[in-house]
Amino acid sequence: QVQLVESGGGLVQPGGSLRLSCAASGFTLDGYVIGWFRQAPGKEREGISCISDSDGATYYTDSVKGRFTITRDNAKNTAYLQMNNLKSEDTAVYFCATLPENLIWGWETWALYDHWGQGTQVTVSS
Repeated sequence: QVQLVESGGGLVQPGGSLRLSCAASGFTLDGYVIGWFRQAPGKEREGISCISDSDGATYYTDSVKGRFTITRDNAKNTAYLQMNNLKSEDTAVYFCATLPENLIWGWETWALYDHWGQGTQVTVSS
């Protein structure tokens, strides 16, 4: 069964950190771009970061640059999103997803991704 499972979400105070994990099972992440998206209530799903498999290139949306870091460990079939200096506006459900490498040009477009996790809630509040 093809599955992506996110974990590591929770409640954190502003300025705090969280590390999200995205574990794949039933298929290998080799050859896929891994993207992280988030969706806040009443807002559209937003692509926030992705990491290539071919060359390890990373991309970030402006609002998270310098605060979030995406990594992957293909040996563990897992990707990560380290989130530092969290702000209230980072509150959302966070999803990971896979994108064929040849579509990396469209990494911010959620409709191009083929496998999705169920999401993990991140709440930033004092």
